[in-house]
Amino acid sequence: MKRFTLPRTGVAAVVSVLSLALVTGCSDSGSDSGSDSSSGDKAAGTKEPAAAAKTLSDSELEKLIIATADVKGYKVGPADQSEAFASSKKDIKVADEKCAPLAYVLTGFAPGDSASYVNRMAQEDPAAKASASPTKDMEDMTPEELEEAMNSITDALGSTMTIVSLSSYEGDGAKETMSAVSAAIDGCGSGFTATAGKEPQKFSKVEGEKASGNGDESVAFAVTADAEGDPVVHAEVARHGNTVATYYSISIAAFADDAKISDYDVPADLIKAQAAKLG
Repeated sequence: MKRFTLPRTGVAAVVSVLSLALVTGCSDSGSDSGSDSSSGDKAAGTKEPAAAAKTLSDSELEKLIIATADVKGYKVGPADQSEAFASSKKDIKVADEKCAPLAYVLTGFAPGDSASYVNRMAQEDPAAKASASPTKDMEDMTPEELEEAMNSITDALGSTMTIVSLSSYEGDGAKETMSAVSAAIDGCGSGFTATAGKEPQKFSKVEGEKASGNGDESVAFAVTADAEGDPVVHAEVARHGNTVATYYSISIAAFADDAKISDYDVPADLIKAQAAKLG
């Protein structure tokens, strides 16, 4: 089975108990926003928080993006540029331009033409998901210790990794970005192909999902990576004034052929914690 490559580009998050690396997108700003439309489960709000209502700089976004201390059971760290699918949004080509905002979300870039941008990777804390890593080699373990170690790995397989990003826009840029994302969810149901250099990535399906309702408006979607129906990535995009928060999550279980990957979503605790920091 062809493995999912696009949302794995960028930062390498090594899960020690599995010796498994999952990589995701790096940061950048600036792209063309899409057409004016709407889709999915939007939650319109009346409150425009002072911090999010103005156009924010990179340094201001750095203070507002989620950190480990903000959410229990997660470790939050920077997303670096190792093994990135593309070094810049300008390097990403999408056959159908209206689908580009979704490709940007799935590669860790700002979905619209932003003035500033930062991102982080949030990983479920292995200590919260599983018992401590074994201190013995497998051949030295008793049957009970081996069973405990295998249960630890199974627990870790149920964890998710999420890229959280914040991008800030001038004028109506944030609203236009949300419209572009919504239009892409509506218009790209049969999938799309994104290419950086000579490396194409085919997505076979896009489906709208129920959004959390955080922010002034929000949309959510799921993307299927290949014709065989897996892995599936879940994402949400929410506007808080002139700031847009994006989230995309993939379960480590998506890399196990026999794993159920439909029973996860963007973690609600992460969305709630980030929304709280945005006011």
